[in-house]
Amino acid sequence: MHDDVAELAGGFVTADRTADQDFEARLVESSTLAFRVAYSVLRHQQDAEDIAQEAFVRAYRCFSQLHDRERFRAWLVRMTWRLALDRRRGDRRRQARESLSVPAGFASGEPPTESASHVDDLVARERAEHLWSAIDALPEKIRVVVVLANIEGHDIAEVARLLALPAGTVKSRLFIARQRLKEHLQWMRTDSTR
Repeated sequence: MHDDVAELAGGFVTADRTADQDFEARLVESSTLAFRVAYSVLRHQQDAEDIAQEAFVRAYRCFSQLHDRERFRAWLVRMTWRLALDRRRGDRRRQARESLSVPAGFASGEPPTESASHVDDLVARERAEHLWSAIDALPEKIRVVVVLANIEGHDIAEVARLLALPAGTVKSRLFIARQRLKEHLQWMRTDSTR
């Protein structure tokens, strides 16, 4: 009887080790992807690292429930995306509660300097903020396609595979996103031509 129990226990240990090894291999392949997805939403390195880590922990806990392990990357992308959106919403609520009446540039009490590179940096930062604001305004199903294709640099086939969508749907969503971004950011082009 003890031999049967030992053999049965040995089978479970081997199964767990195999699952752990499978998870580790898939995690190594996808580790930077999770960080990049989180960073594209949060645009803050420490927060993105935290979210990627949280996604890895959740993925590990639920890995045994994943039926099609070939879809691990897509599953991890969706999980990371949702966690990052939740973090951003929470941060916005917290910032609204803690908002200060002092503008960020004047918090130190010193007047800002007006060097040419400083002005260029401010203009570039402002344009980036407007672009990210326009991207954030897109519906989630369109926004994730834009981030993966245009910001992360994945091709159409890879985005389709990651999101479990037909390639035609990805192309359509990219087209819609680009049109909406063009409309939303049209004023920037007219301002820069003056």
